[in-house]
Amino acid sequence: MRTRRSTPDVTTGRWMGTSPGMDAVTSGTLRVPGARLYYETRGTGQVLLVAQGGEGDARRTGDLVRRLAEHHTVITYDRRGLSRSTLDDPSAPLTMDVHADDACHLLMALAGEPVQIFGSSLGGLLGLVLAVRHPRWIRRLVTHEPPAFTLLPDEERIAAEELIDSLTHTYREEGWAAAFKRLAKITGATTESREPGATLPPPLSKERIANFHYFFTYDVPAMRRCVLTPATLVAAHVPIIPAVGHDTSDRFFDRTCAERIAMALGTTPRVFPGGHNGPTTHPNAFAERLLDVLNR
Repeated sequence: MRTRRSTPDVTTGRWMGTSPGMDAVTSGTLRVPGARLYYETRGTGQVLLVAQGGEGDARRTGDLVRRLAEHHTVITYDRRGLSRSTLDDPSAPLTMDVHADDACHLLMALAGEPVQIFGSSLGGLLGLVLAVRHPRWIRRLVTHEPPAFTLLPDEERIAAEELIDSLTHTYREEGWAAAFKRLAKITGATTESREPGATLPPPLSKERIANFHYFFTYDVPAMRRCVLTPATLVAAHVPIIPAVGHDTSDRFFDRTCAERIAMALGTTPRVFPGGHNGPTTHPNAFAERLLDVLNR
């Protein structure tokens, strides 16, 4: 991985470890239109960008990323509005196009060449929009259960949108605790089945609660307004690999979205360990499967 010297608004160089290597983390920030993004890199080899789902920041899939860093230079980051990524105007409207452009700025600054991308849930949707808007920066995209609602049949799309609208209403009327509980039930994201030693998400700190607020207030509406079609995905000419969780319910709309992408591209979804939150509950098995898919 190389850093472009022509990008003056990149701040890098802080090691979060004892010495350079796959266990050490280099953190930095990148100035983008309307925000300053916090990012981390670790490992060596071909660059792999990991785009997190939900309100997850760069730390969300730490176990998975450490395993991937044995084979890749892994970039993770806090999406704008989350944790250490700051906004010029916290009330500014948000679109998935903006998220995709942010990721493109990171790749231009930190990689300087096309990379492989793994995105889960909202991160998977971000990857799809990035593939449509900036295809030259993607060597391969693995999109795990992305909420690409416009790819669903009308009846299923309407049902998914109504459920998300209801979830947003729960957040506004009852607060983050009730919304968090409903979200976990909708996605099937439990930690009852997990690998031994898998690190659980941290307790709901003030930072995570603030991230949930941004997610429900800005990210979810951006997701709802995002329009993708089978034709736009095909026209991107990017190798897109849809993925589903082994334990994810057949009735969960994000799984159906991945299946519809596979149908549009004339392929079948790759099955990964765990459910919708497999990257956190089954990090080692998930990493092994992801590395196998990326290296084919």
